[in-house]
Amino acid sequence: MKIASFIDPAGRASYGVVVGDSLVDLARRLPDVPSLKALIAAGRLEEVAGLASATPDYKLAELAFAPVIPDPDKIICVGLNYRDHVAETGRAVTEKPALFCRFPASQVGHLQPLVKPPESDEYDYEGELAVIIGKGGRRIAQKDALAHVAGYACYNEGSIRDWQRHTSQFLAGKSFAESGSFGPWMVTADVLPDPSKLTLETRLNGVVVQHTTTDLMITPVPALIEYISTIFPLGPGDVIVTGTPGGVGTRRNPPLWMKAGDVAEIEISGVGVLRNPVVAGAA
Repeated sequence: MKIASFIDPAGRASYGVVVGDSLVDLARRLPDVPSLKALIAAGRLEEVAGLASATPDYKLAELAFAPVIPDPDKIICVGLNYRDHVAETGRAVTEKPALFCRFPASQVGHLQPLVKPPESDEYDYEGELAVIIGKGGRRIAQKDALAHVAGYACYNEGSIRDWQRHTSQFLAGKSFAESGSFGPWMVTADVLPDPSKLTLETRLNGVVVQHTTTDLMITPVPALIEYISTIFPLGPGDVIVTGTPGGVGTRRNPPLWMKAGDVAEIEISGVGVLRNPVVAGAA
């Protein structure tokens, strides 16, 4: 199934099953479960399959997409998780994954504008696979890790590179308001049982700028879940953004930055295309 979070024409936040170019509103049918995160936490994903055949409530074109999980407790990002990206940065492969965090307000949904802040012209794209945790847990073993996944989505980990370089910590460049995107929807894990067998591609204005397969991750999804859940418990709706491959704009000659008027797309096989226009932020 594909499950999206959205804002309806009346301004109401909800979520629903995507069926072709339409959507079945789940919050209307499950009034005690108001959001996708709540659905996951309640362990009721399987129940939704029986509602997918209901008469759709909306055409997708009527709705404003929200981030897949608009209010995650945690967004954990993984840096330097593809060897070609490590090589282009001039860094060495680390024994353990490099982790940092983003905040919910730093992300927008599918088709919503990415905002280039006026403080910088070094606005970079990063296409990534996002993992949405279903069943929470602590110290989850790799062999059990995929059973804790609710589903997968696309992520554009938009980065303000000069701010990222202010110190050795990445946070400043990674959490500008509305600088990243998360969508277009969550594809449930039963549809994608093996996240290592996906193709990821980033396009800027229709031109391919990144292309990889997820089996090339240095630390694959099960190992990431094991490592991160050792540090702190993972909960339903938490998001792991698994790293970007080579081809980022900052390492090109000349650099390739996102600017107002551009359109960025992240496509992952079996998931879909996350598409966002870029706009200039107000000073």
